[in-house]
Amino acid sequence: MKMTWLKSAGTAALLLMSSTLTWAQPPAATIEDLAWMTGNYAGQLGPNTLEENWIGAEAGSIAAMVRMTGPDGTSMFEMITIEEVDGSLVLHLQQFDPGFKPRTAAPLKMELSMIRDNHVHFNNVGSEGMRRLGYTLSGDTFTIHIDQPNGQTMNIELQKRELW
Repeated sequence: MKMTWLKSAGTAALLLMSSTLTWAQPPAATIEDLAWMTGNYAGQLGPNTLEENWIGAEAGSIAAMVRMTGPDGTSMFEMITIEEVDGSLVLHLQQFDPGFKPRTAAPLKMELSMIRDNHVHFNNVGSEGMRRLGYTLSGDTFTIHIDQPNGQTMNIELQKRELW
């Protein structure tokens, strides 16, 4: 009889503990919180030019078309979308070789991890690709923050420019 009570108490304690544990939720945000990203930015990456074109935040999404060009032509295209999902933001990213050939089988999916004025970071929810991706705008400098799978970090500074 005593053993049964201990089993029941142990089971009840485990149930209580598991019901009070919660997974970390992404910060609350709307797509309008990223309106500051809109614009065209470009900068040098070795002999190449990296260009990001962010269209305006609208209808729950914002998107960018990215292009890498250099002395040998265009070497990479990238499509980025950020969408409102369950009160937060989710980023999807897919890179392409010339000819619109995907570099990976599926887009990278990242969830919002931090957002402040003119600063946002996303964490990869999968096991492939970069671990973390962020963006900062300070004046006319748009900085891309990348945490690689090997632990190395890279900051790429682009400058705002007017094309049209």
